[in-house]
Parts: sequence; C-alpha cells; structure tokens
Amino acid sequence: MQPTEILMQEHRVIEQVLACLEKMADQCAEGQGQDLDVRSAEQALDFFRNFADRCHHGKEEDLLFPLMESKGFSREQGPTGVMLDEHEQGRRFVQLMADALSISAADAEAARNAFIEPARGFVALLREHIHKEDHCLFPMANQALSEPDQQQLVESFEKVEHDDLGPETHQRYVNLANELAERFGVQPVASASQCGHGCSHGDSNS
Repeated sequence: MQPTEILMQEHRVIEQVLACLEKMADQCAEGQGQDLDVRSAEQALDFFRNFADRCHHGKEEDLLFPLMESKGFSREQGPTGVMLDEHEQGRRFVQLMADALSISAADAEAARNAFIEPARGFVALLREHIHKEDHCLFPMANQALSEPDQQQLVESFEKVEHDDLGPETHQRYVNLANELAERFGVQPVASASQCGHGCSHGDSNS
C-alpha cells in the first residue's frame, strides 16, 4: 500500500467526524434553544486534536512533506506550504471551539452561539483541505517519490506508531469516530482494516 493511500483512508475517518461536528453546529443553530451537546463536542475535539492533527497531520508534517521538499517541492511557494498554513488555520478553529466549551457550564446560550461559527468554519476548511490533498498533493507525491521512497515512508509510519504509541491508540480513535457516527446518524466509513497504520503522535492536552 502506498503511504498516500494510508493518509487517504485516514481522511475518510476524519470526514466521518466532520459530518458529526456539522450536525452538532446545525443543532445549535436551529433556534429552538437546544444546548450544545458538550460531551459529543468534547469527544470530537479530542478526535480532531489527536487523530486528525497529531496523528494524521503529524505524519504529513514530519514525514511526507519533508520528503517531498527533498525532491524539489518548495515550502515557500509550493503545495506543502499551503497545506501547513491550512493545518494552522484548523488548529485555530479547534481552539475557538474549545473556548466555547469552556463557558458552557456558566452560559449555555453563549457557548452555543460561540461554537457554531468556528465549527462550521473548521468543517468547510478541512473538507476543502482533504480534497486538495486527495486530488492534487497526493498525486504529486506519488509521481515524485520512488518505490523505495514510498516503502521507507510506510515503514516510518509503522515505526512511529509502534515505537511511540502502540496500535491501541489508533484503534481507540477509530472506535470513537464510529461511536459519534452512530450517535448522530452519520454513515460510518471507518474501520480498523481501512486505517491500520496508526498515529504518528501521542495524545495532546491542548
């Protein structure tokens, strides 16, 4: 399996939780006084921080992008720089959602209103970001990287998973994605077999 295939399979898991987040934002915006589902939102942010960012984006930032840049892609003027900037935009949206959750106990209405915009902004950003990677960046990588390069990258994904995390962390977040999908009536696409090379970073507390 190519390393970009592994990353694309992870994209499908991320899209699943994006659909759940979109439903949370829609519920908050329905105008019927429905409070933010804090538990589900906290679980989604945990997923986005640790699976989407530290696991998935970590593989890209620490392994794929530097390898592409070593083949001549420019960080300043090329596609990896654009992707890195969008990763940072996503982190800012996640922090804004976390800020909204922090006031939920004291002011449920304010939390609900503060959550909607960054949640919807994050969903739109990541969906477009994933489309760019699947249809532009990853085909470029496949063309630029030799077969030995790609094998080395797959081995690097696996090495970081087993040395730094252990496979249970990856599976835990796939399970969480499926739990959220069931709760929000989203068609599940995630499975351990689809996304089995684990994460490249550990859990985050921020």
